[in-house]
This record gives sequence, structure tokens and C-alpha cells, in this order.
Amino acid sequence: MSKNYDIKNLQDLNIRLISLKADYRMQEETIKGDVKEYLHQFTLGSLIKKYATPSAFLKVDDKLNISSKLMSMILPVIMNSTLFRGSGFITKALVGLATSKVGKTMDAEHISAIFNSIKGLFTGKKKKEKPGFVDYGIPADSETF
Repeated sequence: MSKNYDIKNLQDLNIRLISLKADYRMQEETIKGDVKEYLHQFTLGSLIKKYATPSAFLKVDDKLNISSKLMSMILPVIMNSTLFRGSGFITKALVGLATSKVGKTMDAEHISAIFNSIKGLFTGKKKKEKPGFVDYGIPADSETF
């Protein structure tokens, strides 16, 4: 497919060359802008805004069960490095097996419930004051009794 340009002299050729350079620059700027916009969606900040919300994590977790896989790997390490630090190899292996099984059953809802209950232990519960006499504005000797 050939394009037929009406070029008869050197001046027509220079005009066509300048117009092609201008088109080239406009296309270059358009492509640069599109690439910047495309790459911006993969920056750390945009990925956090998109995927790090609690509702998005729970949706992803329902499909892939990420939290249970993560807990089945992390929980044995935490238990063996804290509570069973001085234990022998067999004890650590048994603890690792047991906690990995427990970790597989945990999902994001269980983890958040455990976190909230532990947080409740440290924050303490505020005692609600029982209201004594509540005055509703009706006099004691009114005719409404």
C-alpha cells in the first residue's frame, strides 16, 4: 500500500518533512503519556490503594485463602522461637506440625477476631455507669400520675 504524495519540488518536500516531524512529536508525546498512565497503576501507592483495603483483602482471601497459607507457615516459626525456644528437635517438630494444621484452619475473620480479643485485653473494659435517678422533666406532683 503506497501513499501518493504530491511533491513536485524541494519546497514541497521540506513542507512534508516538517509535517511528518510534527506528527512524530505528537505521537511520541501521546505514547509517553499513555505509558506513564499505564505504569502508574502498578506503583506501590496505587496497588496499596487498590488491594490493601480490608474488604478487598477479605474478597481475595475468600478465593485464595491467603491468610490460612500464611498462618500455616508463620505460626510454627513463631511458636518454636518464643514459647518452645529451649525444647528439643522432636518437640519442635510436633509443635510445628500441630501449629501448621491450626494455621490452615484460620482465615482472615478468625485472625481479626483473635487480634480484637487480644487488643481488648490490653485496652481494658470501661465500666458503664448505671444511671441513678433520671429526670424526664415531669414534676412529681403533676396530674399525669
